[in-house]
Amino acid sequence: MKQTLIAAVLLAAALTGCGEKAEPTGSTPARQEPFTVMLDYFPNADHAGIFAAKEAGLYEKAGLDVEIQTPPDPSAPLKLLRAGKADVAISYEPELLLARDAGADTLVAVGALVQVPLTSVMALPAARVKSARDLAGKRVGTSGIPYQSAYLKTILEQAGVDAGSVKETNVGFNLVPAMLGKKVDATLGAFWNYEGVDLARRGRKPVILRMENLGVPAYNELILAARRESLDEAGASRLRRFLTATAAGHRLVRDDPAVGVDALLKADPGLDRGLQEAAVKATLPVFFPQRADQPWGWMEPVDWANYERWMRANDLLKRPPSEAPPLTNEFLPGEGLGASARG
Repeated sequence: MKQTLIAAVLLAAALTGCGEKAEPTGSTPARQEPFTVMLDYFPNADHAGIFAAKEAGLYEKAGLDVEIQTPPDPSAPLKLLRAGKADVAISYEPELLLARDAGADTLVAVGALVQVPLTSVMALPAARVKSARDLAGKRVGTSGIPYQSAYLKTILEQAGVDAGSVKETNVGFNLVPAMLGKKVDATLGAFWNYEGVDLARRGRKPVILRMENLGVPAYNELILAARRESLDEAGASRLRRFLTATAAGHRLVRDDPAVGVDALLKADPGLDRGLQEAAVKATLPVFFPQRADQPWGWMEPVDWANYERWMRANDLLKRPPSEAPPLTNEFLPGEGLGASARG
């Protein structure tokens, strides 16, 4: 079954990477089609490219009236997407795989917003945690999310640490307060580009250990998800135009980060400009694929297959793999199925 999944995903990648379709060009269309984007959380640096695209009028030029919504809680985006309340929702690769495992296998990732894990192991200098081996005998706070516990298990195994010597403590979403209050020695779940940046700006000198260096399989931290049933000819056109404009918005931020910061603060004046400036600067490199020949938003099918296999090995997924792959690169700028596809 695992081999079947990998083969299906690789086949999808071969097909979606072969042909090309022209991107939207020309003047602003007279009719603007509605398009709703559900964020994963409140507006922040992770969304700089989206807000920059909206502020610059790129969605309008693509014929889209984009409405950006904030979810009522972090668990809601995929549920609202499945219910048809949004055209695209921002979520997390593991959350999408869990949702599909629970029966929402019509949901599919259509682009990566952040290419690499932002989740990290974080500690303050007093805890004397400089490597995963230093977690032995320590208290580690998590948000109580099962795959975070699995991350910790994998990290300890890779570091040769006896898991029985480490006490995992559920601190909810109060990861930084628990660390500052010395309720835990380290945390697993805080983002290096946000909480880590914030702590550094406050002179706390956080020690940050990133997932990709600790033995956890590579994955896309933030992804854009859509419903397969909404991707008929008209829906596919809207999605393609949205992704093309969003990619352009990220290029604007890469050229001038202030464009993204200004757009974020216009959307939410309560945000701290200094923190957003620092977080956008830290995040910029991981908004784009490492390879220059891959379009913005690219998702690596082999990495997804490996990560899903890891989730199954840790009993996080229960159902057999769906016949439909969990991702497609078809709608990214310059990608797609064409009559001259050479896959």
